[in-house]
Amino acid sequence: MNIKKKITFSYVILSSFSTLLLCILVFYLFRSNNQYYFLKRLEDRAKIVASIHFQKDPEKIKYYKQLKKNGLEELIQEEDFVLKVNSHNTFEYNINLNLPNEFYTNVLKNGKESFEINNKYFLGQIFTEHGQKYIVIISAVDRKGHLTTVYITRIMSFGILAFVLLSFFLGRLLAKKVINPVANITKEVKRISASNLSRRLQNSDSSDEIADLTSTFNNMLDRLETSFEIQTNFINNASHELKTPITTIIAEAEIMLLKDREKEEYIASLENIYKQSSKLGSLTESLLKLTQTGYDGTKQVQNIVRIDDLLFEVKNDLDKFYPDNKVTIKLDNSAKDSSLLTIPCNKNLLELAINNIIANGVKYSDNKEVFVNLSTVKDAIKVTISDIGIGIPSEDIPHLYEPFFRGKEASKYIGYGLGLPLAMKIIRMHNGELQIQSEKDKGTIVTIVFHTNKIKISNLDS
Repeated sequence: MNIKKKITFSYVILSSFSTLLLCILVFYLFRSNNQYYFLKRLEDRAKIVASIHFQKDPEKIKYYKQLKKNGLEELIQEEDFVLKVNSHNTFEYNINLNLPNEFYTNVLKNGKESFEINNKYFLGQIFTEHGQKYIVIISAVDRKGHLTTVYITRIMSFGILAFVLLSFFLGRLLAKKVINPVANITKEVKRISASNLSRRLQNSDSSDEIADLTSTFNNMLDRLETSFEIQTNFINNASHELKTPITTIIAEAEIMLLKDREKEEYIASLENIYKQSSKLGSLTESLLKLTQTGYDGTKQVQNIVRIDDLLFEVKNDLDKFYPDNKVTIKLDNSAKDSSLLTIPCNKNLLELAINNIIANGVKYSDNKEVFVNLSTVKDAIKVTISDIGIGIPSEDIPHLYEPFFRGKEASKYIGYGLGLPLAMKIIRMHNGELQIQSEKDKGTIVTIVFHTNKIKISNLDS
């Protein structure tokens, strides 16, 4: 059963059920109201019958009979009985009355009782005259009440049937109105494939859930299109970058194998092969580390480290590769509390990310000063890395996190365009943020913020 039918039948069932409950309530109140006013009429007659019975004056008896006959509305099959009460639980019985014992017991106990059988009502009431108690019983058929009850029941029955049919058509209209926008979205989404990811759903002017769904789909398509483009560029660039050293190695080996050569030529060829192999190994290692972080940038943490210690370890590593580097690490006063500097992390990956960023500062500033500042605020650790190097042109900044992307200025330096994308993924993996501010020929400021309150220590030993 499709959603349209489910909505339609659900609407019909709920509407019919609520209408039925309303009709039952109306019927109950209507019938109760009829019974109440009919019994009040029987009470009035019981008082007159008692007055007639108690009077000794013939004129007064005649008056009350005339009042009962002409002053009150006639009742169908009206009968009245006066039964003398002999004691608290005995009375004179009339064989013309066929009433249950509970009726008389309740009359003697409560002073009044009513009973209904086959639409005929009996009202019993106690009256006292000169110390003597009497049970006055009035009976009559409430034909008018019965007819009106039957009439209202028929009206409600036909009304419910008509409302069920009406609710079915209204339910179909409601389902169509609710589902059509979703059906249109489904129809449009089916037309979108990997070859036309640039297509988008038409945005709605409203602010309802359908508009949110449309916006969500469009955002998802934006991410998919970006991911496909990045993946395509990654594959193309990776294959090109890997193919170049491999081709060079094969070509060098083939040339050396064509004929015997001098020792110096072999040495030169081996040095070239070694150089290309080292490049290939470095590139492969970078690709493996980029893959290690996961496509979605998530990975379980493994160690608890202090960020200041990690920075000094990075500095020691840089001293080996850039012995004359001018990297300066400064700790603010806010970073003196060790408890605020400790975070759970994957130490090797995080060290690699920070190393890549600081090394970029050293490399692209031609070994000028690089300042690393560590500070802490509530629930956050902030690392700021600034240099006075070549900077980054504004048109290159949106592409910094794309693997293998290298700007015009950066292409003058040795590299593969993998360091910053790798660093970004690792930092994001640790619930951190990477922000870059740069201006061409004036330098770059890289800010790393770790939100310590979002890092779950429970994952430490996962």
